Amino acid sequence: MVRQLEAVMSEKTEIHPAPPFDVELGAVLAVLAEAMPPTLTPEMIEPMRTGVPLPVIADLLGGRPIDHEERRIPVADGEITVSVFTKQGHVAGGPGIFHTHGGGMIIGDRFTGADEYLQWVEEFDAVVVSVEYRLAPEFPDPTPVDDCYAGLLWTVEHADELGFDPARLVIGGASAGGGLAAGVSLKARDEGGPALAGSLLIYPMLDDRNETVSSHQIDGFGVWDRGSNDTGWDALLGDRRFTDEVSIYAAPARAQDLSGLPPTFIDCATAEVFRDEDVAYASKIWAVGGIAELHVWPGGFHGFDAMAPQAQLSVEARAARVRWLHRILGA
Repeated sequence: MVRQLEAVMSEKTEIHPAPPFDVELGAVLAVLAEAMPPTLTPEMIEPMRTGVPLPVIADLLGGRPIDHEERRIPVADGEITVSVFTKQGHVAGGPGIFHTHGGGMIIGDRFTGADEYLQWVEEFDAVVVSVEYRLAPEFPDPTPVDDCYAGLLWTVEHADELGFDPARLVIGGASAGGGLAAGVSLKARDEGGPALAGSLLIYPMLDDRNETVSSHQIDGFGVWDRGSNDTGWDALLGDRRFTDEVSIYAAPARAQDLSGLPPTFIDCATAEVFRDEDVAYASKIWAVGGIAELHVWPGGFHGFDAMAPQAQLSVEARAARVRWLHRILGA
């Protein structure tokens, strides 16, 4: 199966050969390829949503000493849900983390990525608030980013009640969640919103144009390939995609000015669609004198650490995020 995967990579990327996968992760990806198609199409969105039931909270927590509470919070046209996670015996006044989940803007829920952010609850005695923003295409832009921004404002307004220091609040998310975290960071800057301590962007989805070298390299294989990226952005933006009507909050790569942002962590992998746009985003932060830490993990595919958390590259990637959080949060 590994050889079949390599043959597809070679056939699809004659102009721009894709970087090779890490040996350990390549074996994992070959197994995944037997169970899931490489390209997510619009017709697959609903089956993917209904095929994965919401986790039972007790199973999600897995015996960890963590408490969970659901809150309904107001948004412009109704209410959305957030989940609040705190360590048992929590000491008030520590850090907070506002989490925006991944899923290409079209799938996922506030528990997507929980295995990692629950580790942050334990590691930092952090209060984690994970937001259930509404998904495209039923709720296209600007709903997802506006929901996330409303969730951030609610979190800061309730900092004393939730038990964290609003001056030590980081926003973070992976994939589409990383793109939303970037968009919310820009929105907070532009609208005089909360002063974030940091922005944690895990292989973020930033650019609707899908025109980089890496977006052409990963086509017809891997996880979240070029076609999947088109599906996600089309659902979010519709006919506005590729036009000047696309907001920088929806597609942060379109922002010309990245000054005034909080210290930012960005990571991605060499063999994924988002590689080049993520590297470019870090470069644009540096170009205006901002602070950004960038990691490009060699041989990784999109979401490699979530799908193969025991792989050595995954362990190193997650450890790098924790080290950055320690520096940013002073914890």
